[in-house]
Amino acid sequence: MTGPVLDPTYDPRTDGALREAGQRMVKPRHAATLIIVRRDARKPRLLMGRRGGGHAFMPDKWVFPGGRVDRGDFTAPSANDLRPDVATRLALTARHTSPLLPRALALAAIRETFEEAGLLLAKEAPPRPGVGGWREFLEAGALPDLAALDFVARAITPPYRPRRFDARFFMAEAEALLSLERRPDCGELDAIEWVDLDEALALDLPNITRFVVAEVAERLAGAARPVPFMRFLRGARRLEHL
Repeated sequence: MTGPVLDPTYDPRTDGALREAGQRMVKPRHAATLIIVRRDARKPRLLMGRRGGGHAFMPDKWVFPGGRVDRGDFTAPSANDLRPDVATRLALTARHTSPLLPRALALAAIRETFEEAGLLLAKEAPPRPGVGGWREFLEAGALPDLAALDFVARAITPPYRPRRFDARFFMAEAEALLSLERRPDCGELDAIEWVDLDEALALDLPNITRFVVAEVAERLAGAARPVPFMRFLRGARRLEHL
């Protein structure tokens, strides 16, 4: 099996802020990211956005929509369930926490995509009241479409970062969106574009995003693949598969 590899000469300490001397190592927070694939052009395109320059985490970098898991993600309703193969692999990443975490991760990826990019990966449903980050989503007459998600990668931020995330990367087809028309007044991303794989790799990407783009390319080419898991142990990068 062939696949994407990280540049062995790359120094990840140049890819963002470092934890200050004497500052305690922080525990990674659960997070989720969604890669939406659009196939209505000659080449498949991915939805990507640029983070604002004022952000403490990855400023000015191009990323996929995503963010940390919120409490409401554990109880939000959905139109359907995760596919069994997706749920099983996600359960392997739970780090001795709630059995509801796999579903919460998937819901976080969908919610963050709505908040950051204004797109609903959902099924139509009667409008209903919601709370917190789910209020606007549910009031728009949408229920999250968990069955549309594939689980494609996991990565944990290195221990020398002041902010750390245990991120799961999901992928879904743009056909599962309620509409390609974005809702206005989106949040953290100051530019949003559909880009093909070559265009994506030419952007200013975090190293792990570049790795995931290469992984997505393999999957779009039809390769059957395990889920890569990137983390750091004793100061060294380690790539495993789930």
